[in-house]
Amino acid sequence: MSAEIASMLLADGRLPTGGHAHSSGLEPALAAGLRQSQVPDFIRGRLETVGVVEAAATVVTRRWAVSGGSGSELEAISNELLARTPSAPLREASIQLGRGLARLASRLWPQHHAVQLLMALPGHPMRPLALGVFTAVAGMDDTAAARSCLYDDAQTVASAALKLLPVDPAEPVEWLLQVAPTIERIARAAVEVDCAADIPATTGPLVEQWSLEHNARSRRIFRA
Repeated sequence: MSAEIASMLLADGRLPTGGHAHSSGLEPALAAGLRQSQVPDFIRGRLETVGVVEAAATVVTRRWAVSGGSGSELEAISNELLARTPSAPLREASIQLGRGLARLASRLWPQHHAVQLLMALPGHPMRPLALGVFTAVAGMDDTAAARSCLYDDAQTVASAALKLLPVDPAEPVEWLLQVAPTIERIARAAVEVDCAADIPATTGPLVEQWSLEHNARSRRIFRA
């Protein structure tokens, strides 16, 4: 598989990883009063906080996989990411997405050492770890891995908006084009991270609070 094709696959909403069941926090944000006109700012805010953390973790994991690292090293990356995800519902959502992506990787490359260690990780991998391994095995470089992580988060919000808001289908496409420079800038920053301990610890307190409220609701469209 070429790196270019792998990048296209990861950007495809039909990829069987369970992402269609998530809104990247848009549903709870709207329930808390976010207006439709603020969705582009919401996307940008996620990229600047959650996005940079997850993109950096993806890059660090990709490098680990390429270098043939050990299971204990992968577990250390996982612990650093868990520590930077204080909301239990957000951790669980990331694990659900990571489990789906890891399952896909194990189907495509069952004999790869990094994939086997990913599947053996205690507690199941969060999304950035699974994405890091997937991008490594698929031959993608650091920048492409970070970009895939960031774009997936942004397009998840945009796709969810079509189900949650009375929006013209062309408008979410415009949102993604508007944040493209932000994605590129944060991808470059993520590549500058040297090791797991240096992964940024930025977060969005409102996103965390909304995730807790959303988790307690009995009526919802998306899991997170």
